[in-house]
Amino acid sequence: MRFLRQALIGLVLMSMALGLLGYAAYLGYETYKEVQSREVRAPQARERVFTVNVRSAEPQTITPYLTAFGEVQSHRTLDLRMAAGGQIVEISPNFAEGGVVKQGEVLIRLDDADAQSALLRTESDLSDAKLEIIEAERAITLAKDELAAAVEQEALRSAALLRQKDLQQRGVGTTASVEAAELALSSAKQSVLSRRSGLDQSNARFNQAKTRLARAELANKDAMRHLNDTVMRAEFPGVLSGVSLVQGGLISANERVGQLIDPNALEVAFRVSTQQYARLLNEDGTLIAAPADVSLYAIGGSVTSKAVLSRDSGSVADGQTGRLLFARLDNAIGLKPGDFVSVKVEEPALRFVVELPATALNAQNELLAVGEGDRLETINVTLMRRQGNNVLVRSRDLPGRDIVTQQTPLLGKGIKVKVLREGGSMEPEAPKMVKLTKEKQEELIKRVEGNQWIPAKPKERLLNQLRTGEIKEETLKRLESRGGG
Repeated sequence: MRFLRQALIGLVLMSMALGLLGYAAYLGYETYKEVQSREVRAPQARERVFTVNVRSAEPQTITPYLTAFGEVQSHRTLDLRMAAGGQIVEISPNFAEGGVVKQGEVLIRLDDADAQSALLRTESDLSDAKLEIIEAERAITLAKDELAAAVEQEALRSAALLRQKDLQQRGVGTTASVEAAELALSSAKQSVLSRRSGLDQSNARFNQAKTRLARAELANKDAMRHLNDTVMRAEFPGVLSGVSLVQGGLISANERVGQLIDPNALEVAFRVSTQQYARLLNEDGTLIAAPADVSLYAIGGSVTSKAVLSRDSGSVADGQTGRLLFARLDNAIGLKPGDFVSVKVEEPALRFVVELPATALNAQNELLAVGEGDRLETINVTLMRRQGNNVLVRSRDLPGRDIVTQQTPLLGKGIKVKVLREGGSMEPEAPKMVKLTKEKQEELIKRVEGNQWIPAKPKERLLNQLRTGEIKEETLKRLESRGGG
């Protein structure tokens, strides 16, 4: 009995195994038949469409600018040098690095004892020279009076001689009287000559006194200048820099003790290329007074100031190129001489130009524009300026065209694109719906239900859409081309 029971169990198990193998063979055969019955569909080739950002080209008048880097400096800087040497006895409290001084303020005073003594000596000599002038003038006046008296006496002696000669001719006078009158006249003439010589000597003395007075005045002025040289004053209001003195120290003549800088007379010197310089000239070939912005960048902020081009360099330094320009700063608050700043100069305005991103222009100065059928076309343009990340271009074919703002190696002439306008989002087009006939609706539903390769949820969603009687045109084309998949 045991043997019979085990034989029956083995027979049942073998029968079940054979049945499963047969069912598996049947499923494989059915699958093979279904695969063989399917239509062979060749994949449809689709044209690739690229999405591009575009900007409408609108010509306008734009003021370009050029950017350069320069150094702030003061065109009113004075080296502080003492004209005389000596010991420092007084220093202004403001005589320090960064000290603000007023015009005429005493900065340094030296020991002036020797200069005071020299001035007193020259003043004494000047007083003596003035007294000598007065005495010479008095001597001239006296010599003139003596000469006048001598001339008058000569006239009297001459009249007396004539009278004696007249008496002699009438027989009244004697020869001795005539001779005596002649001798007296001769003596009077000699006296006149002597007085003239005395007047000449007085004039010579007066001239010598004037020369002595001029020398005394010159010596007095030199002494006063030497005395003034012991004091240093500020010639204009400004800020001190590079000072290093202490009271009681000794300095020599012409020793530099610092600099006086006018903070209100700042300018920036910067170098531009010859091409950029040519754009800043007017019809007369002179530099235009173009406005500029000067900026000193720092972490957390920047210091800016307005400026105006004032002049250019007279020559080109050895080993340099381009031109050195100077711009006068207006109200330069926060800027100091020696600051390294950036300068943005406004050039003359350009008319009928279009501003585009630099990525819109290729190396051949060509732009890509959207043409008919949303296909790209190339436009040759003239590059006018580069402004940071933008370019200014000009062409007669640009107005009103949609220009691609960023060219890539995948884009070229004839490529079909989808337009995304700059500054907005691409609005999706409303799908085109197709209304199905009753026969077409039933056919598509049957085709979808019979397709075992569509997942359950997409199949249910597709069937619900078909039951409404309307379907997207794109979905309909896909079902017809793929037999429901």
